[in-house]
Amino acid sequence: MNGEGSLVAGGVAHGFAGTKVLDGIDLRVPRGGVLAILGPSGAGKTTLLHILGGLLEPNAGRIDRPFERSAFVFQDPLLLPWRTARGNVVFGLAGERLSRAERLARARSMLVKVGLGQGDAGLYPHQLSGGMKKRVALARALAVLPDLLLLDEAFSALDVGLSREMQQLVRLDAQERGVTVVLVTHDLSEAVRLADRAVVLAGRPGRIVARLAIDRPARLRDDAFVEAEIRRIAALDAIRDAFRPTLSG
Repeated sequence: MNGEGSLVAGGVAHGFAGTKVLDGIDLRVPRGGVLAILGPSGAGKTTLLHILGGLLEPNAGRIDRPFERSAFVFQDPLLLPWRTARGNVVFGLAGERLSRAERLARARSMLVKVGLGQGDAGLYPHQLSGGMKKRVALARALAVLPDLLLLDEAFSALDVGLSREMQQLVRLDAQERGVTVVLVTHDLSEAVRLADRAVVLAGRPGRIVARLAIDRPARLRDDAFVEAEIRRIAALDAIRDAFRPTLSG
């Protein structure tokens, strides 16, 4: 553990079946900070997220992860098909020292926070849209009150308005409870709205080719600021080289 309670990666490298996927990764996320991981497909973003969250142990390097409780929202929501939306959130609380009534109450509260009412809570995954499934997965993660939240394209199936609402919910959780957040996203505007800082991975193996800081308080990041910041970031040589097709699309 590091004294400041930060999430730290030092000299991290990893590979699969003899193919190196990540190399020379060094980063630090202070407690309560929000880090976005950007980069083109195949640069190792999800692998890095899994290493930071403890799902993978790196082949080389070190991770300091001074957190008691981590929660993931994966690109695939991974809902249990035989449980309702409410039941999936309740199931995520199975290891908590809560009565059944308390688990149900927390599940109901979290589902409401992500915009799903009582009628939606009783639906099974096959009855939910892709965006609703994503919201159930986010509610399930937030319900355990994590101090480290890891998001893999968590907002990708949501429309613009709902995506911004969910980003705000995550940001408020980070501010109010000191939750450290790491998110993988292909969407530069999402990173600018939500993160304090970002790293850009590129190459094979993936290396950090740029480090970005978004200094304005999140509550003051209006559309004009986001658009200006995207233009500023997109003009950086490292960004253009890393994922030119994304920025030009």
